[in-house]
Amino acid sequence: MNFDFQAAMLMALIATGVIWAVDAFVYAPRRREALERATGSAGGELDEETIDRIVREPLLVEYSRSFFPIILVVLLLRSFVAEPFRIPSASMMPTLRVGDFILVNKYAYGVRLPLLGTEILEVGEPRRGDVVVFRFPQDPSVDYIKRVVGLPGDRIGYFNKVLYINGEPARQTDLGLYTGVGTGLSLSGASLRLEQLDGVQHQILIQNRRRLGEGEYVVPEGHYFVMGDNRDNSNDSRFWGTVPEENLVGRAFMIWMNWDSAKGGINWERIGTKIE
Repeated sequence: MNFDFQAAMLMALIATGVIWAVDAFVYAPRRREALERATGSAGGELDEETIDRIVREPLLVEYSRSFFPIILVVLLLRSFVAEPFRIPSASMMPTLRVGDFILVNKYAYGVRLPLLGTEILEVGEPRRGDVVVFRFPQDPSVDYIKRVVGLPGDRIGYFNKVLYINGEPARQTDLGLYTGVGTGLSLSGASLRLEQLDGVQHQILIQNRRRLGEGEYVVPEGHYFVMGDNRDNSNDSRFWGTVPEENLVGRAFMIWMNWDSAKGGINWERIGTKIE
């Protein structure tokens, strides 16, 4: 079962907010009244220990009041500004490696309500070459990350390791053989190429002995065709279809940390790397 952090945060926000509000409007006034009665009975003088005992908030209320604003800020930032994700597979190598921790711009393609995904403010649309996070169409509880190669209405072809967009081949430059490190060591020897998509340059990996996902596809309106940069090791639109616009989560823009256990831990060189 996949843990839905956003749903958990929303539930925590509601719970702490309700506890804080019920105490503020129901029990806090009762404590103040009790203090007034005790003060009157004591002739107007009470020691600090007695006052503290009467007006003291329950521990649950104290925690709720303290954590509510923190949870609210975190939820707003994750829902509308940026959200962290971890790369679990090699499908986007060499651009993204296993163990990369990335930040995703949540408002790049419109401001959406948490959990519901309903767009409340239109901001922009994916461009060809964007690296995007989206909810997997066949299981929306799972997040995928791929590169947008086809826009609505495009005719996408993939033949002999070359991507065709509306009949035109995407330009590729051979960069030699790929030298893998850490968890990517098994990909050493693959063909490393530089591909251009509407001015966006990015590296891709090709394994010439494999021929997968060849064919031609037409991208429906409101959908996007996505592919992994590790072209022969990626479960993408070639196999399960296009991504509906409402499934988009955001655009990946930066690597903020990398943990590669096969290379001994943190790879400091990747921290702060811009995702192209």
